[in-house]
Amino acid sequence: MQKRLLTYFSTVTLTLLFLGCGSGTNGNDTKSTTNSGVLGTTTIPESDVNETINNGDASDDEFLRTSYKGLVFYHKNLPTSSYKLVQLNDREFNTLNDAQKLQVANKLLNSLFFAYPLKELKEKIDSGTFISDIQNGLNVDSTDKEWLENYILDNEIFKQYTKEWELPQINTILARFYAAKKLDKYFYNNWIAYILTQTILFSPSYELTNTHTPNISRVYNHLVNMLGVDSGMRFITYVHMMSEDNWRRFRSPEDNGREMLEIYLQDSKDSHVPLAGQALKNWSLNSDGDTLEVGLNKNRKPIELFGTTIYTGEDFYRELVKSSAFTRGVINRLVDFFFPNKTAQERANIATKIVSSKTETWQDVLTQILFSKEYLLNNYRAQSAEETFFSLAKKMNYRVRRDGMLVLRRYLESMHQASMKYKLGKIDRVPLDTLSFAYYNKYIRMSMLLRHTKATETNHDSWSYTGWQDSFVDFDKFSYDSRDDVVSLRALVTYLFETILGRDAKEDEQQFFKSHIIEARDGKELFKSEFNMFVTRDDVDDQERRREENKYRIVITVLDYISRLGETYSQREVK
Repeated sequence: MQKRLLTYFSTVTLTLLFLGCGSGTNGNDTKSTTNSGVLGTTTIPESDVNETINNGDASDDEFLRTSYKGLVFYHKNLPTSSYKLVQLNDREFNTLNDAQKLQVANKLLNSLFFAYPLKELKEKIDSGTFISDIQNGLNVDSTDKEWLENYILDNEIFKQYTKEWELPQINTILARFYAAKKLDKYFYNNWIAYILTQTILFSPSYELTNTHTPNISRVYNHLVNMLGVDSGMRFITYVHMMSEDNWRRFRSPEDNGREMLEIYLQDSKDSHVPLAGQALKNWSLNSDGDTLEVGLNKNRKPIELFGTTIYTGEDFYRELVKSSAFTRGVINRLVDFFFPNKTAQERANIATKIVSSKTETWQDVLTQILFSKEYLLNNYRAQSAEETFFSLAKKMNYRVRRDGMLVLRRYLESMHQASMKYKLGKIDRVPLDTLSFAYYNKYIRMSMLLRHTKATETNHDSWSYTGWQDSFVDFDKFSYDSRDDVVSLRALVTYLFETILGRDAKEDEQQFFKSHIIEARDGKELFKSEFNMFVTRDDVDDQERRREENKYRIVITVLDYISRLGETYSQREVK
């Protein structure tokens, strides 16, 4: 193992976006470099690359200790027992009542842009190992990636746009979440990359004139790929900061230096900005193609920053991510993203606990947040449109037209929840001003909950292709008694509420639907004719058609009501 690593790193030119800007030990180094002027490559001497590898037993630990000037490349995720933010485990989950279990399960899965049909979800909950099963699944790569990637690039299924203003890269990213069948490691890495690119940490910022649509996929795909090979969060950030994608967002030495300090360290000291600018003096975004260019006029005077001496831009970025303030800074950003309604002190306490677990991977930060008691039991916030859309799509057997992802992306922009657009990320993850929420409600209500399609429609371009299918409300999906209309209505209402909201309908809600759909007739409580899902006819085919149509009217009535509830668009505390 050790010999293989040494050979690999000493003979292969590492395409790691290193730009060969100095050793950080003096102002006149002569490292062996090849600088393309854009995204250059650097051949790093064996002694630097493997400076922490010793002659111990050959094992994965040697690979994980591979570093460059103290910057460790790879880290395995911590065991959850090392997490200091208290986690919700199977035993404690199983002590919750049935309603609470369903609520927590929905909260967790919705947060991950995923869901299971209600019957399957309840089976997973009843297994007694729901929490650990979901968590363990995120560590196993079980997706047929060849099938998935070919599927979302199939022009017959998802229209493949080519124009820059159509943002095809984002459409493809959204399609992947919609099409994915398994909640596994590949899905999770994509989800982590998506979350990071929504924040100030890694936003591709396509709203800027200097950014272009390829920056979207370059930043996002780079995150997915590095997460997939156990790259640490410091190394991932270092490579990103060195990239042209980052420089297109912050385009001058002082601007870039200031923003890196503020974004990742939350360091707003004005006295540090000129120092950063000096280190980056030979870095610039050339107007010819908005291309990152690194000149040879690098800084050669010692600069005291991060508790050490730096010289060049490469030193600046490397020592920034190595600094003790980095972990606290990025964790603060993500805690703010997931706990927007907590007080500043509460968020600080959550961040402190995560920091104290000594995490070195993005997976550990986000897993620790998602599976914590603080998040699953005590947190409340507005739910993002992506969380609502992707979870509903999987719960309702919902399908989209060929342009469905383009429509979703445009609605996200109208909601002011656009993916990867904003220079500083989504400062408000879910804007709740009247206009933004009106678009949010309109999309979920009109394009999803009230949108029904027939399985017989096979034209992917047809407006009638979009919507939930009849199978969503098949009679075998809920417990009913065809001899008792009131019991059957209650069962259907309960099924819809539990599926969409993760809770049963309250008694006053059940009575509301009963008063609208049931009438007293011949001394009995029976369905009104337009809602009778047990109507009888001599013609069997006509009977089935009428039953489905009447059931559809009930379903639409209930879903219309649900579409007006604030909890459809929010995540609640568990009480």
